[in-house]
Amino acid sequence: SQTVTGNFANVIHGLNANHLTDQVIQRSKRMILDTLGVGLLGTSTEVYHKVKQYSKIYSSDISSTIWGHLDFRLPPLYAAFVNGVAVHSMDFDDTWHPATHPSGAVLPAVIALSEAFPQKKKISGLDLLLAFNVGIEVQGRLLRFSNEARNIPKRFHPPTVVGTMGSAAACAKLLALDQAKCKNALAIAASYAGAPLANAATQTKPLHIGNAAKHGLEAACLASQDLQGNKQILDMESGMGAFYTDYSPQSLPTLQSYAWLLDQQDVAIKRFPAHLGTHWVADAASSARRKLVESSDHVLPLDKIEKVIVKVPEVKYVNRPNPNSEHEARHSFQFVACSALLDGSMSVQSFASENIHRPALRELLCKTQLEHPADNKPSFESLYCEVTVVLRDGNTISDRCDTFYGHWRKPLEKEDLEKKFQSNASEVLPPEATEGIIETVYNLEKVKDCSILSMFLSGQSARALSEKLRL
Repeated sequence: SQTVTGNFANVIHGLNANHLTDQVIQRSKRMILDTLGVGLLGTSTEVYHKVKQYSKIYSSDISSTIWGHLDFRLPPLYAAFVNGVAVHSMDFDDTWHPATHPSGAVLPAVIALSEAFPQKKKISGLDLLLAFNVGIEVQGRLLRFSNEARNIPKRFHPPTVVGTMGSAAACAKLLALDQAKCKNALAIAASYAGAPLANAATQTKPLHIGNAAKHGLEAACLASQDLQGNKQILDMESGMGAFYTDYSPQSLPTLQSYAWLLDQQDVAIKRFPAHLGTHWVADAASSARRKLVESSDHVLPLDKIEKVIVKVPEVKYVNRPNPNSEHEARHSFQFVACSALLDGSMSVQSFASENIHRPALRELLCKTQLEHPADNKPSFESLYCEVTVVLRDGNTISDRCDTFYGHWRKPLEKEDLEKKFQSNASEVLPPEATEGIIETVYNLEKVKDCSILSMFLSGQSARALSEKLRL
């Protein structure tokens, strides 16, 4: 009888473009567009500048695009790393259920790898889409081998485990590795997996996505050189089971009628850059504010507020009553509740230093307390948030959010997804390049040579395009 690892290898090797459904193609293109925008915006962050400087020690004849840069390239491995860090640098990238950030671990790796192929072997947009979806699929399947994984994590950051495996699977697919080498790619990747959650809300957390992308690519490249690993890495308690106390692996659907998880379960796409759990808080707090300021001239009457009660699940690393850095603020239920109460909505700007440290926010934070109702489960599928503002005169004003806009139950409209992308990308790229990316991603399954995507990502625009179209 076949092992689960052997089964995964067969599926990774055997899936082809005909297996992709229209819905999987549409959903994955949205994820790709969103991830590129978030990654481009992320090139403005401090953590990004640090890893970019560090990576300059690596130069090589084979090089890949660094998103948002015309004049700086890196070997594929470090391009995957740096672009992956950019994607997660503000916690603005997509989130799936069971919990992980799926796209950032895979997209930077497959784009960087696609640029490393010799000129005569062009990677098409469909090749890229297929590899990307294989990487997303492997992550979702591995997460479903554990019930623990359905809850918001406590011990390790999931992209460092399943993201690394997904990146390896995607790169193995792009490299067209045979079954034996696909098994080895998964085995090698497993030895690069895992990072403790204690580094959430620090500059180190974005490295988790960069490393997942880079390590998966490295694992696939080593496997292509026939480096050997354990052939039953997905079957064993001492393999992938090492990360989950309730690990229970199963075989995948047959290739004859393959059912993709992305068909069944869409991703959440964020409207502001912070931990997904805070998105319920923002919606509830913004609604409560509208009830509060109807009467009093659009400014929150701080002096009339006795306290603010925020009902959320117990998630220790997002319980931060006094955040001092942007990374802590992005992982603070309290901060997002107070910001949304003060401003009426959240944005990229909410996490700027001058906003984090403004006196009105500090005053409101002191009045804010969390409660954890027993029915409020720490799962992105079922959690809710209720925000109650208690006034000095004894009146209370409450609002509750069960599903925020951007959640998979309430996906962003196409125009809002595009607006987010344009607003993010235009911080870094000229308008023609931004438009070029949108058009390329929307038509990805028809694009003959996906290197055009990398050209736009570097900031080359109309000139590059006309040359490409003449080919």
